[in-house]
Amino acid sequence: MKNRLIPILAAGAGVVALLIGSNSTFAATGADLAQKNGCMACHSIDKKILGPAYKDVVTKYKGNADAVALLSKKIKDGGSGVWGPIPMPPNGPKVSDADIKILTEWVLATK
Repeated sequence: MKNRLIPILAAGAGVVALLIGSNSTFAATGADLAQKNGCMACHSIDKKILGPAYKDVVTKYKGNADAVALLSKKIKDGGSGVWGPIPMPPNGPKVSDADIKILTEWVLATK
C-alpha cells in the first residue's frame, strides 16, 4: 500500500508546484516586460519616480471593472494630467497589445 501511495503523493505535489509556479511565472513575465520596455525608468512598485508607484495605481483603480482597458490604453497611447504634469509617452509603437495587457494585469496585481 505504501509503495502505491508514494507516486500518488508525488504527483499531487507536482500539480501543486505547477499551479504555484504558474502564478510566479505570470508575475515574472510582467516584471520582465516592465524591465525590458523601460517602464521601471519612470515607475517603481512602491515609490513615485517620474510616474506613479504601481501600488498607487492599484489603489486608484481598485474596484474599477474597466481598469485593464483604461490602463492598457494609457500605456499604449500615453497620457498626462492624471498623476501630475509629466506626460507618459506612448508605448504602442514598440510594445505589442498582448504585452501591454500582460503589463497592465501585472501592475494591477501588484501589492
